Amino acid sequence: MRYVIASVVKGDAGNFNNNLRKKVFEKFKAKSSKLPAHFTIKAPFESNDITDLENTLDNFSKSHTSKEYKIKGYDHFDDRVIFMKVLMSNEGKLMHDELIDDLSTIDYLDFSREDGKDKVFHVTISSKKIRNIFDKLWGYVSLIPCDFDCSFDNICIYKWVDNTWVLHKEYLLD
Repeated sequence: MRYVIASVVKGDAGNFNNNLRKKVFEKFKAKSSKLPAHFTIKAPFESNDITDLENTLDNFSKSHTSKEYKIKGYDHFDDRVIFMKVLMSNEGKLMHDELIDDLSTIDYLDFSREDGKDKVFHVTISSKKIRNIFDKLWGYVSLIPCDFDCSFDNICIYKWVDNTWVLHKEYLLD
C-alpha cells in the first residue's frame, strides 16, 4: 500500500489554499495534489504494514503540543511548482526535526533533502505540468494577498485508494 505523511493546514489558510487551487484549475487547467491543503512530512512510500509508524506517531502526538507558524506570500521551485511560503517557527522546526528523527528509525522510511530536516516548508498551489503556463500562473497567483497564522497541530497518514488520497489516521497535537 502507498502512503504519505502530512500536516493538514486547517482554518482560513487551508480554505484559502483549497479554494485557490480550484480557481487555478478552473482558470488555467493547472492541477495540484489530491491531498487537502498541507505541508509534507514524508513523501509517498510503500509498506504492507505500518503498525510501527502508527505507534510512533501515537507516542509522538501524546508527548508534543502544537506549534505556531505563518504562511506569508508565495514562492516557486523553478517553473515546476508554485506554493504558499511556510515560515515555520523555531519551536515548530525543532518539533518537526524530532519527528523526522523518530520516523527515521522505521525501516521503510528514508528521508531525502526534499522531505527530511532540511526541506523547504511549503503548501503547494500548482505542480502538475505548469511549465508552459508558469508566467501567466505566477502573474495571477502572486498578486493575491496571502498572510495567515497557522498551527502545526496534526500529523496525518493518507493512503492511496482508487486513484486518490484517503485519510487513514490523524494524530492531534494538543
